Amino acid sequence: MASGNRPYHEQVDMLNTLKLRELTASLPAFVRQFFRGIEPTTSSRTRIAYAYDLHVFFEFLISSHPHFKGMQIVDIGVKDLDEVKAADIEDYMEYLKFYHCEDGRNLERINQERGIIRKVSSLKTFYNYYFKKEQIVTNPAALVTLPKLHEKEIIRLDIDEVALLLDSVESGEKLTKHQQAFHDKTKIRDLALMTLLLGTGIRVSECVGLDIGDVDFKNAGIHIHRKGGKEVIVYFSDEVEEALLLYYEQRKKEIPITGHENAFFLSLQMKRMSVRSVENLVKKYARTVTTLKNITPHKLRSTYGTNLYRETGDIYLVADVLGHSDVNTTRKHYAAIEDDRRRSARNVVKLREKD
Repeated sequence: MASGNRPYHEQVDMLNTLKLRELTASLPAFVRQFFRGIEPTTSSRTRIAYAYDLHVFFEFLISSHPHFKGMQIVDIGVKDLDEVKAADIEDYMEYLKFYHCEDGRNLERINQERGIIRKVSSLKTFYNYYFKKEQIVTNPAALVTLPKLHEKEIIRLDIDEVALLLDSVESGEKLTKHQQAFHDKTKIRDLALMTLLLGTGIRVSECVGLDIGDVDFKNAGIHIHRKGGKEVIVYFSDEVEEALLLYYEQRKKEIPITGHENAFFLSLQMKRMSVRSVENLVKKYARTVTTLKNITPHKLRSTYGTNLYRETGDIYLVADVLGHSDVNTTRKHYAAIEDDRRRSARNVVKLREKD
């Protein structure tokens, strides 16, 4: 089967595999064992993130640690990891706040709390792997406490903003003259796409990965591949179905370029839409509704989760529909709504009737 005719998630995995090979070629040889070891429990995208994070760590060691001075990254051995102490990793956390990326481009990098936590978490996983394999005798990363993460306010659209957003997609009135020039060609597709995101809460990668055969109008469901490889059916409402059907009639008349015949959502170039193009599309229309909120496809997902929870009060249902593997992740996102529900219940139970 030609790569272009493979399911979207397989194409992404193939490209990520090639990217990981490229990244690991510039890392120490022993690191490949780590990536083989974590493959069954991680996505290809996660492994790429680990490769980037490890490259930054080794760059730090060479620039700051006496033992690694003058070494090349590819020459570092697994036993060299025992030269690193917990204090060195604490210095690394400070380094991550601002550093120059030594990849020939000399770009400046800044990490906030989340970026630092992710990179140190990667290091903890890395060290823990070799410590458990008894290839190193120390595990300094396990002695380091991750910085406290200050939770950010969850940004979502209000009910009236959702209606205004869909109205804006339909009319195109508030778009710039340049944007309006393309609007007539894309408004049916854009409305179907935005309605699908707002009406199901699927991820943007799941949306662009949809093939024509994944959309089942008879049962009002879409077949999607979740993070981690899980395949599920997500059901959509009559409102979503109406928008999808309208676009599907248009889609059947379009002639995609070779390799993109199965894609449900097509760009003006007759290719499968990319994640970036959907992100730009959402931003374009969202700006016509609110300039105070930075609305992304993920914010549309949060909006759907909020509305579903307000309507059902079932946190387990919301977690299942959104594809969260841990309900605590869902509860953390919708804690404010839970608090509102608890407060609204304060006068429900009457102890004595008042005269």
